[in-house]
Amino acid sequence: MCIRDSAKEVELRHLPAFKADASDLCSYESGSVYQWRSGGERHMFNPQTVFALQQACRENDYTMFKRFSSELNSSAFANQNLRSMLTFTPQRLPIPIEQVESVDSICKRFKTGAMSYGSLSQEAHECLAIAMNRIGGKSNTGEGGEHPSRFRPQPDGDSKRSSIKQVASGRFGVTSNYLVNADEIQIKIAQGAKPGEGGQLPGGKVYPWIAECRGTTAGIGLISPPPHHDIYSIEDLAELIHDLKNANPRAKISVKLVSEVGVGTIAAGVVKACADVVLISGYDGGTGAAPRTSIKNAGLPWELGIAETHQTLILNGLRTRVRIESDSKLLSGRDVAISCMLGAEEFGFGTSLLMCEGCVMMRVCNLDTCPMGICTQNPELRKNFKGKPEYIIPVSYTHLRAHETSLHL
Repeated sequence: MCIRDSAKEVELRHLPAFKADASDLCSYESGSVYQWRSGGERHMFNPQTVFALQQACRENDYTMFKRFSSELNSSAFANQNLRSMLTFTPQRLPIPIEQVESVDSICKRFKTGAMSYGSLSQEAHECLAIAMNRIGGKSNTGEGGEHPSRFRPQPDGDSKRSSIKQVASGRFGVTSNYLVNADEIQIKIAQGAKPGEGGQLPGGKVYPWIAECRGTTAGIGLISPPPHHDIYSIEDLAELIHDLKNANPRAKISVKLVSEVGVGTIAAGVVKACADVVLISGYDGGTGAAPRTSIKNAGLPWELGIAETHQTLILNGLRTRVRIESDSKLLSGRDVAISCMLGAEEFGFGTSLLMCEGCVMMRVCNLDTCPMGICTQNPELRKNFKGKPEYIIPVSYTHLRAHETSLHL
């Protein structure tokens, strides 16, 4: 950016604040980069897309879900991200349906993003776990612990147990009981939504029951500073992977990396350290608790990270030893398809699942004032939670299974 461009930006901000007409001084725009405002910056989550997705989930309306997808894939969002600039080249011959994985098999590749119990309410966190367990996917505990009562199946046959247990540090509720009740253990090295900063739970959200579960003190904020978890070298990481494999030999070990230049080389080292899954997290995922300066103009798209990781592992003869997972702002089938074509085999969903539960993007996750009872620990606000596992399952599972059955019939 040249000096003229910088001067022009300063002038654009200066003029509204010092207009000649004093009566116009109250009309200074509140801004729309962080939150959606009418007539402001374009956001992928806006009243139209949020309504379409929630209506589709609550009414099991596949037509409405197609409307949601079409809106996201429309020209209105062209150039919003790298994948919007890609197009599909039609094949001459369609792939026979017999060669395509079944719906049950595909759903096993779906995961929830790492959203901790503490950042989410108990109701929201358990709802995600139940939904993913029903379809054979995996939910992620996030940096927080998980209450032992969730390890036992419910009388109705449902399970609130999160299959993926994320390892942050001892103070975040990592115990032997926690580790052995995992199908996958995830080591968090980085966070795409706010690269270089790590996770943070404000002290106001650390209620006594959260502190008990996470092995900490009520009212004291929790931070996992970079470098995360005392990992300063690939040797440190290899040692931790070895320890976790001994703690739970049945569990896969996943390592969460952030999309960046050279991430392929890092991933190669991670695979040599015997990790089973490499997760590449992009910059456009995100938490409403992240500072504005962290989620804007920071980090790189997962498209670049996935492509580089996939190619680097092939060049080093390591690709067959690991599964690659993509994460951050996967919203439609097209996003998943492009992620798969770039090299990913598993797919993590975060914000979109919170939308299914009722999130309306108030962006107050860190303030403990979520009006929908999702990102709050306040007992009174939690009463407002209206989400159900069925809201997460139908569009991605029920309709597709019925469609698959009709094809075979």
